[in-house]
Amino acid sequence: MFTQYAQKSSATRALIRKGALWTLAFFALLCMGILSAQAGADPERLHLADLSGIAQIVQKEIRSGRIPGAVVLVGNEGRIVYRQAFGYAALGPERIPMSVGTLFDLASLTKVVATTTAVMQLVEQGKLALDAPVARYWPAFGENGKEAITVRELLTHYSGLAPDLNPRIPWRGYRGALGAIIAEKPVAAPGSRYLYSDINFEALGAIVQRVSGESLDIYCAKHIFGPLGMLQTTFRPPVWERYRIAPTEYLGGKLRWGKVHDPTAYRMGGVSGHAGLFSTADDLAIFAQMLLNGGALHDIRILDRRSVGLMTVPQSPPGKARLRGLGWDLTAPFAPDRDDLLPVGAYDHTGFTGTLLWIDPVSRTFVIILTNRVYPFGKGNAGPLREAVVQLLSSHLGPLTDAEVETSRPRLGRYYALVNRPDVGPSNVQTGIGGQNRHDVQKFSGNRPVSG
Repeated sequence: MFTQYAQKSSATRALIRKGALWTLAFFALLCMGILSAQAGADPERLHLADLSGIAQIVQKEIRSGRIPGAVVLVGNEGRIVYRQAFGYAALGPERIPMSVGTLFDLASLTKVVATTTAVMQLVEQGKLALDAPVARYWPAFGENGKEAITVRELLTHYSGLAPDLNPRIPWRGYRGALGAIIAEKPVAAPGSRYLYSDINFEALGAIVQRVSGESLDIYCAKHIFGPLGMLQTTFRPPVWERYRIAPTEYLGGKLRWGKVHDPTAYRMGGVSGHAGLFSTADDLAIFAQMLLNGGALHDIRILDRRSVGLMTVPQSPPGKARLRGLGWDLTAPFAPDRDDLLPVGAYDHTGFTGTLLWIDPVSRTFVIILTNRVYPFGKGNAGPLREAVVQLLSSHLGPLTDAEVETSRPRLGRYYALVNRPDVGPSNVQTGIGGQNRHDVQKFSGNRPVSG
């Protein structure tokens, strides 16, 4: 499928054919690993559903010019129920069709696929403590008023740090970025308010290196991607993979192709805790199924079941309206009445380049949408595509009640119990693990700031 991509040399075509064989092999392994249905649910609901509407949605978005192309993959109850590529990865100087094996710059999906997973592994090993100050593991981080910020506050974006590094402070390279992080001062008291910040995960990536003794890219390859067989997932993909990678944006008059789009991660050398990871839909499906399985795939355990639970239930400070898990954003499960459900049960993350990973443990469904919406001049928008696909899938699943969600996800019991207290009520709930108005469900209304 990749042979139609390259017209430059026989060597390039050979590499592309090799990429195609890798893609077919990995998808075969993937299917063998997750085709068994789970008991206690209806595995045929999405498997037999007419999902042709996804193609209509994507083609509409391509015609609108909001995206050049996309890959959409849907898994449900241990099955891949939809997997298709649309449009083009690049339109010029040569037209490169999008493929299910296309490598994408994941942008802020790096935060959850790589960094959060690595951090939780180190927590399990007793090398990190969620409520310990970050300065325990990186003493210099505590300078300039950051001594009280905890690991948990970095993971939930309640650290009080700014969205990105101060542009007025010059720095160069990875070490320069660490110096810029040290120089940062909080713009709000730790734990006082939600503020989505790339600095949080830049710092977490540095902590992984300091605690494990391995750089983030090496650590993730050895302890996450390699064991899971996610061999297409990497920081800094090799140059010879160029024609398998979706380019992003013309920056400084040159197309950013095969190197990370995020400007801070680019200046850091391509490896950061907040951005820099490249992957395919098939590899992300492996990762999603691992999480749905409670941290394991086959006989390979990446995370304890308890860690997956902690990552995906409200972890926001007491009394705060914006709900976050550890790394993950929280949302209502797939259901036609999802707007009437409390906004917890499923979890997701997006990336600024136009990527989405959405996982719903209630219906045991995951959705992967990969686009390079920033190609070629940063004007695209993956928001309408994300929202329309989620709504379509929700329409094929039965309605839910809050009680059914709570039964399906017992870890949410404390949250639901507090929400349903008559003296509190859903519109005023403030709990020790976070609270939010039941109708304040986050929508995919467009592209999030910074890189995610």
